Formats: sequence, C-alpha cells, structure tokens
Amino acid sequence: MLGLGQLPKEYNKAVHGPYDPAIFYGKKDTPLSQVKLYQLPAWLARRNPSPVAMGRAVSRAYWRWNHKYVLPKYSGITPVLQLTVAWSALFYCLNYSGISHHTNAKYHW
Repeated sequence: MLGLGQLPKEYNKAVHGPYDPAIFYGKKDTPLSQVKLYQLPAWLARRNPSPVAMGRAVSRAYWRWNHKYVLPKYSGITPVLQLTVAWSALFYCLNYSGISHHTNAKYHW
C-alpha cells in the first residue's frame, strides 16, 4: 500500500550494493543549483509532487543528516545543538502571535 515498507522499484541489489536510505535510486537529474532560469518550469514539471514522494524526500534528507552528524563514532554535541536550535525556532514561530505585542516601545503624547 503506497509503497510503504518496501524498497524503491529502481533499486537493484546487484547494481547498487547494500541499500542506503539516504540515496535516491531513481534517474539522475540536473541539480537545482545548475538549472538556468528558463529551464526552471521544465525542471519543476519533472518533479513528483505526490505526498509519498515528498515523504521519501524528507526521509532521505533525515538519513543524510543522521549519517553526517549522529552516527559517526565521535559525533560530539553538534546534533544536540542543531535539534535545540530547530525546536527553539519552531516554538518561536508557533508562539509569535502571543509574544509579538510584548515589544519595548516609548510613546510620546
């Protein structure tokens, strides 16, 4: 159902070796940083906007971050600081309407 819990159909163990959840096994495309402005509509049309594809992209991004910052033997405090800053920014955005009126202003009559 929706391909959840299954390997991507483009993945071939004989070609790609062990499965890595941080790698996109589909057809390679031009990176966004190398797309010219006139090529942008065609590049966007080649994207898959389905919720399943978006979820897979988020999962790949998570696993790339996890492999780089969390899973190394000596990862240090970097992932903890990154998560702390991300949570702080998220809750600031969620509570902005409640704290925006607490500004320091000097009124003159």
